[in-house]
Amino acid sequence: MTPTTDIKAGRIQLLVAFAAIYLIWGSTYLAIRFAIDTIPPFLMAGFRFILGGLLLFVWSRWQGTPIPTRREMRHAAVVGLFMMVGGTGGVTWAEQFVPSGLTALLVATVPLWIVLFDWLRPDGQRPSWLMWLGLSIGTVGMGLLVVPGHFAGADHVNLLGAGVLIVACASWATGSIYSRHAPLPKAQTMSAAIQLFAGAIAMLALSLVAGEWRGFDVSQVSGRSVVSFFYLAVFGTLAFAAYVWLLRASTPAKAATYAYVNPVVAIALGSLIGGEPFQLRTLISAAVICVAVALIIIAKTIHPAVRTSPASESSGTPASPRSVPSTSTCQK
Repeated sequence: MTPTTDIKAGRIQLLVAFAAIYLIWGSTYLAIRFAIDTIPPFLMAGFRFILGGLLLFVWSRWQGTPIPTRREMRHAAVVGLFMMVGGTGGVTWAEQFVPSGLTALLVATVPLWIVLFDWLRPDGQRPSWLMWLGLSIGTVGMGLLVVPGHFAGADHVNLLGAGVLIVACASWATGSIYSRHAPLPKAQTMSAAIQLFAGAIAMLALSLVAGEWRGFDVSQVSGRSVVSFFYLAVFGTLAFAAYVWLLRASTPAKAATYAYVNPVVAIALGSLIGGEPFQLRTLISAAVICVAVALIIIAKTIHPAVRTSPASESSGTPASPRSVPSTSTCQK
């Protein structure tokens, strides 16, 4: 290959990778909604995590990654409980009540929670004035989305679902911050695989406690739910791989732009394909929240700190270790 050919190939790879984290991760919210139409949420998430974890584990081993130590697996499992169970599990359950586009909007506030929790932890980093501005604007955007009444001609979001989503975002942020200092496996894909396996065990246990197995009839699962399930497990995992690659081929700040592109994609797909109403309240909240997230990303670029993990959003996808920027959003 000539240098010119190498440059063109590199540009194509970058375009494909960005398309993956923008479009695939943005589409996972609608895929979750379709998947849980006929598959119980905890059960769906549990088996999704198993398949995604197997894909990442096999890929890691094929790349020559060693098996993690017990200590590394234990800490990765803790991260997985916060991210996969509290984060993605909460998102999956909440989509029974909250449209996929609005779910993506609330999840987009994860970077705000990370900044806040990172400040509150012992020896935490105090937010810069730009971060405070982002936090303030993000709070306003979240309030506009869930405020009761008919603001901007639209009904408010289901409060139970919105509450679970907020808890899910907080859980994801907690796992992200914990992963900064935990002795996780050095390979991100291996760390993510362990997180997914831990999440799968917990989600299947929750499914059992919730009684999902008793009322579940495989014959009643729709084709759309099956396709959506495999899309989440396979393509969400591929999008995570693309994200990991972008962290090295591009810059963390550019890779983190998915944080405010995903909600736009999710809202558009939810409206065009999912039949979800597109309302003025959603448009206003989306604009405010995306501005807030953009300010956080800019602030992190100006004043870089230790990076955190996405997990990912196999999601999407899970994500993991320390080489991921702290603007990561909840795995979809």
